[in-house]
Amino acid sequence: MVISAFILPNFFVAFFTPSHISGDFIAQAQSFSGEDVSEERDTLEKELAELEKQISGIENDITKTQNEKDNLNNQIYVLRSKIRKLNLQIDQSNLIIGDLRFQITDTSESIDQTAREVEKAKGQIGDVLQHIYEEDQKTKIEIILVSSTLSDFFNNVVSLEVLSSRLRELLQNMEDLNIDLQIQRGALANEKVDEENFVKIQLLQKQQSQNVKVETEQLLVETKGKENEYQKLLADTQKKAQEIRSRIFELIGVPDAPTFGEAVEIANIASAQTGVRPALLLAVLTQESNLGKNVGQCYLKDAQTGDGVSVRGTIFKQVMKPTRDVQPFLRITKALGRDPFNTPVSCPIPSIGGYGGAMGPAQFIPSTWAGYENKLEGLLGRPGDPWNIKDAFLASALYLADGGATKQTYDAEWCAAQRYFSGRCSTRYRFYGDSVMALAAKYEKDIRTLEEAG
Repeated sequence: MVISAFILPNFFVAFFTPSHISGDFIAQAQSFSGEDVSEERDTLEKELAELEKQISGIENDITKTQNEKDNLNNQIYVLRSKIRKLNLQIDQSNLIIGDLRFQITDTSESIDQTAREVEKAKGQIGDVLQHIYEEDQKTKIEIILVSSTLSDFFNNVVSLEVLSSRLRELLQNMEDLNIDLQIQRGALANEKVDEENFVKIQLLQKQQSQNVKVETEQLLVETKGKENEYQKLLADTQKKAQEIRSRIFELIGVPDAPTFGEAVEIANIASAQTGVRPALLLAVLTQESNLGKNVGQCYLKDAQTGDGVSVRGTIFKQVMKPTRDVQPFLRITKALGRDPFNTPVSCPIPSIGGYGGAMGPAQFIPSTWAGYENKLEGLLGRPGDPWNIKDAFLASALYLADGGATKQTYDAEWCAAQRYFSGRCSTRYRFYGDSVMALAAKYEKDIRTLEEAG
């Protein structure tokens, strides 16, 4: 094996210049338009801070007004303030989504660059190994004949040792690049989940804004803009209780939606079994149902890819994650005697990709539902059905109980709602938890009104 020190391959020298070491490479990949990126981020942070300040100001104003005398002007002012707050929150979500999409593009470019470096390193390692292999095939006589002097012979031996050492460094650097590649891919997956969650939150914000607008208009119609009519509306408890009882409690995936009174009865049963407050359970299911209605309904059609179609026949990619949810879904539907390819699940959100596959009113994905099958069967005496309203209520209550909701404090319930949405108690998606708790407070009042009315 003879390689002269002065004939080391050019590619070998080039690879070990500082710009090819993994850390420096990543820094270069992430410095894409560095000044522009920094300026854009600074602008974004300022805009978000200003929006947060405005939102906080409106929140304080709403709280102050709600604590004042309950009259028509105050109520209308509160409702209109809520609309302004929601519109600002929608703007805030737009900024965050825009920033996340920028991050996703940036990370994707870094991944592509790292992948190219990995492929380049593989080629270089292959060339070095080939060269070593060829030298290794030479006989002792060939080695002696090539070396004109003893000095040349030893120089070649030293050169080979240096090359072997460099080869080990090259292999280590390629391993580092692969590790960096996995880290970047993990970051990209997290950024995409983050984007998907904020798009969902924005859907909820837009729907709530529309609901408050409808509530404002309805209040003005019912009171005809007169204070005495508003006070009569507040005082008519029996009438209000009847309206609450008959109000339809819409849930995704439930053909015959229950009345609110019926939903309360089901929530009470689930509460007795789990310790989760009925109002909180109703609030979470309302929120999930709103999400379900927004993303539409789909059917799984290809068990290999997870692709499918909407109920209207539109082709959808990634209706269900094949490696995570398809097999549990097939098992769940088989146990219930359902056709898996004609059983509705939620569609993915078209604008961002991701996966759908959430089932029934509680919007459980199949792999999550699978984690509660044994508990549900133990309580029900039969397999749980995600599309059965009572089973869905119970499954949601079990999930919330595992998230800490049985403490029945505001903070514990807020955290449980956040875990229901994103798997962790984080202020990152605080709108979801805030919205659930506001709904729960409203439902608690309705439940009390029903109880007082008898």
